[in-house]
Amino acid sequence: MEIRIVAEAEFELGDAIARYEEIEAGLGVRLKAEARAAIAWIGEHPTMPRLRPTGYRRVNLKIFRYYVAYAVREDTIWVLAIAHGHRQPEFWAERKSQML
Repeated sequence: MEIRIVAEAEFELGDAIARYEEIEAGLGVRLKAEARAAIAWIGEHPTMPRLRPTGYRRVNLKIFRYYVAYAVREDTIWVLAIAHGHRQPEFWAERKSQML
């Protein structure tokens, strides 16, 4: 399966990495590595996390309070958000309409 990350999700990850790097050097790099590992895991197991009522799946990061929200459409995994788990739940929901 192909994995596509919407631009907003890439921006969210970059913003979070920058914030964590300001807190402590190397912390943002750890966040990036954990997020990329979660996305790789999703690529291997796209249907394992439960399908949520609004039509997406979610993988929580283990160390950081972030999650990767995604949807599977045909042969493509669309990463819709890399979002903080305690801020504005599903603020990114309209992004599902960006999927082709």
